[in-house]
Amino acid sequence: MPKVGFVSLGCPKNLVDSEVMMGILSRGGYEITPRADEADVLVVNTCSFIAPAQQESVESIIEMAEHKKFGRAKKLIVAGCLVERFRDQILEQIPEVDAVVGTGEVERILEACEGELRVLPAESPTFLYHDLTPRILATPRHTAYIKINEGCDHPCTFCIIPQLRGKFRSRRFESVVREAENLAGAGVREISLIGQDTTFYGEDLGLRDGLPLLLERLAEIEGLHWVRFLYCYPNRITPRLLETIAAHPRLAKYMDIPLQHASKDVLKRMQRGSHGGAFLKMLERIRRTVPSVSLRTSFIVGFPGETKQDFKTLCDFVRDAEFDWMGVFSYSDEDASKSYGLADKVDAETIAERRDTLMQIQKKISRRKLRPMIGKRVKALLEGPSKDTDLVWEARLEGMAPEIDGKVYITEFAGVADATELPAPGTVATVEITEAQDYDLVGRAIEFGPPRAASHLPAISLRSDLVSIGPLGS
Repeated sequence: MPKVGFVSLGCPKNLVDSEVMMGILSRGGYEITPRADEADVLVVNTCSFIAPAQQESVESIIEMAEHKKFGRAKKLIVAGCLVERFRDQILEQIPEVDAVVGTGEVERILEACEGELRVLPAESPTFLYHDLTPRILATPRHTAYIKINEGCDHPCTFCIIPQLRGKFRSRRFESVVREAENLAGAGVREISLIGQDTTFYGEDLGLRDGLPLLLERLAEIEGLHWVRFLYCYPNRITPRLLETIAAHPRLAKYMDIPLQHASKDVLKRMQRGSHGGAFLKMLERIRRTVPSVSLRTSFIVGFPGETKQDFKTLCDFVRDAEFDWMGVFSYSDEDASKSYGLADKVDAETIAERRDTLMQIQKKISRRKLRPMIGKRVKALLEGPSKDTDLVWEARLEGMAPEIDGKVYITEFAGVADATELPAPGTVATVEITEAQDYDLVGRAIEFGPPRAASHLPAISLRSDLVSIGPLGS
């Protein structure tokens, strides 16, 4: 049985594509390995959203090429977003690459591995997986992503996602529901719905209030503990959506709303519209309807034409908004984006200073919001031993999304005498918070029950122990 190793870079949407490709190859007779020196075929699923991501992708391709030149690997395949931008150049400039597979060609990964596909002409991606598409989950066994739509039709001047992933298209309603049911049946406790804009889900299929309808249906699935969705477009947060989140216990009280900026002038140049004042009213409405909601956002600093006053407006907005979680991106001047042609570029040093300043503001907010948690008892999803230290476990609260937000570090399990009695990852525990840090919490698990066992394994395989996402071992 030939072995294939994967390097998956970038966002959860890219991760799902990697899981689908691994599933297709596994069904086709390949064994997945986390070790590069054991692989007969190496696949690098790339990201190309901003310059640092492109650089990381190129470096990973070159690293894997070394295994083909000096190791066991016979084939090297490059997949993903970088292919959509530099399809021909990859093959010309990196001779070790045997084939390229774009975001619209995911289902043809088996052909690429078997030598029947080298390069296809560039076309707008249309691929969209469904509930019968094989997948091997690369996430921990108790949590999984479901991609509910693909592509984007928004005209944001800084973004090249429409070029990389095509026009917006939604998966069929029942297909998403069946996949969620399959995942729950396989023991998954938490599902995160993803898409470039999940709040637009179903409109291309003629569904009105598509996302609220989908959430209502998923909230009925036994076995799931949390259902969350990521990436809300601010002007599509409707009263129906908020009322749905508030009404169902299984729907995580959590919203990720990338606002990008608060200055009216900057948002206008981004072709997003609105302004900080309108955003504050929106946040007030969200918090009023969903009282315990945790809110996350992201901003871009250093966008062309961003003045000192624009940045001050953003800083003041962040102080007023008091988000629970926040990410800040330095503007990346991509030649394929509309913003590349804008004047008044901000220099790299100023961009870095502004990013640091904004994150310092958020650090103080986060510390202040987490401190009152000390002494409280809360429900947490146990993730397993920490990757940072062998002394503690990691867990997450309802208001903490996988990978991007803070964590709860568990230092003690009440009533557990030795390691053989520790609960399995995916167990929901009652945790008493004992300490608050800048972005994380520390606590002791005082009560926990058994994790829900898998009842069947349909089209989805749970083999995360065989998969390495990120640089492969050797």
